[in-house]
Amino acid sequence: MYDVIEQPKIDPNSESPLAINEQLVSEWLIDFIRDELVRRRGFSKAVVGLSGGVDSALVAYLCARAIGPENVHCIRMPYRSSSCESLEHAKLVADDLGVNLHTVEITEAVDGYLKSFAPEADGRRRGNVMARMRMIVLFDQSEKYRALPIGTGNKTERLFGYFTWHADDSPPINPLGDLYKTQVWKLSKYIGVPTVIVDKPASADLVVGQTDESDFGIKYELADKVLSYLVRGYTPERMIEMGFEREHVDIVKKRLDGTHWKRHLPTVAMLSSTAINDFYLRPVDY
Repeated sequence: MYDVIEQPKIDPNSESPLAINEQLVSEWLIDFIRDELVRRRGFSKAVVGLSGGVDSALVAYLCARAIGPENVHCIRMPYRSSSCESLEHAKLVADDLGVNLHTVEITEAVDGYLKSFAPEADGRRRGNVMARMRMIVLFDQSEKYRALPIGTGNKTERLFGYFTWHADDSPPINPLGDLYKTQVWKLSKYIGVPTVIVDKPASADLVVGQTDESDFGIKYELADKVLSYLVRGYTPERMIEMGFEREHVDIVKKRLDGTHWKRHLPTVAMLSSTAINDFYLRPVDY
């Protein structure tokens, strides 16, 4: 007869599931950028879409430390409705780091399509067009500077599917992809991202007045705790038993389950035993 091993008790108020060693994490991510960009791919420069938000700011700081600020090209890509504060905060980061800062206005490119072919487009469609236009710019600028685009999406956004497919997720390497948003905030404070950027409400800045948390219907601090247990295999029922509110668990679970397809490459119809990404794999060996 085997002993039954109980799962450890969950404390919904505990911060321990999201605790990180900021020094160790920052050193690892700096090494990751240097290793992936320089050694594995043969680049010496990076391009970062600098939005004025905390995620892209943190990536800019990491890249500057990994390869030197002179080798980092940060691109601001405002649309006419973009927040002036966002532009100012992006410049604040660039000035603090001494990286190269470029501004590419995307209004005419976005409106050229929308006015001609999609004048009826709602806010969601318009936001997606903006996001994808920014990736067109970022990849073209990477060719101009012979640099590699660096992603800025965090783990919460990825698990929630809170990004534009084939836009925000397009850059080939992503230092923040395994950090929840609350961990991004912690690491940003540690590494020296200006407080005014770390403390402001998170927003994709695609629609005036929009914030991430208003879209989610739940605060990041709580969403991250729920996510951290769900992805480790805890059932919603078990979490509710241990003190999480059903409403919060349901919000997170619905988003997690409903966006699984966005975290994968296109599904290929397999015809052979060498189908790319199904049979033909190259392990990343660290």
